[in-house]
Amino acid sequence: MINDTPERYGTVTRFLHWLMAILVVWQLLKLGDRINEGEHWVGQTLVPWHVSVGVLILVLAVIRLIWALKQRPQRPKHVGSRTILIKGGHFLLYAVMILLPITGSLYLLGNGYGVTFFGIELIAKPEGETPWMATVGALHSPLAWILLVLVIGHIGAALYHHFIERDDTLKRIAG
Repeated sequence: MINDTPERYGTVTRFLHWLMAILVVWQLLKLGDRINEGEHWVGQTLVPWHVSVGVLILVLAVIRLIWALKQRPQRPKHVGSRTILIKGGHFLLYAVMILLPITGSLYLLGNGYGVTFFGIELIAKPEGETPWMATVGALHSPLAWILLVLVIGHIGAALYHHFIERDDTLKRIAG
């Protein structure tokens, strides 16, 4: 089943969710690059792909957002006092997943670097530095920490539903 239903997410939603989960965890491993100045396996194997994976996450987040809006009528309706938390949490996750690649690109461009996607030049190296871009791009690191908190909260909410509420929320996305 490709489309979502009130009982279960469809294959497209589940595929996008788990692919993005893997990519976001990959990106969050960049935080470990601050340990020993990248002189470990994370810094040497995963970090060189950070920009490309970030651009991929941006594209997938936009696709996923469009897909989620299209699937909205088939999904269960949230009712009760937790509705604002559910909608707010998902809004923040999407917002941060979209803002992180944008601020990362602005940081690179503002500091005189170009943006490449798996070896393909998307935005050429600028003539010089652009301070306002670098300043806005400096939001990239705080947003990464916010994403980490949101991911932990998202996982915590899923586990709460599974073990405390004992409902099918986690089973809907698990496959």
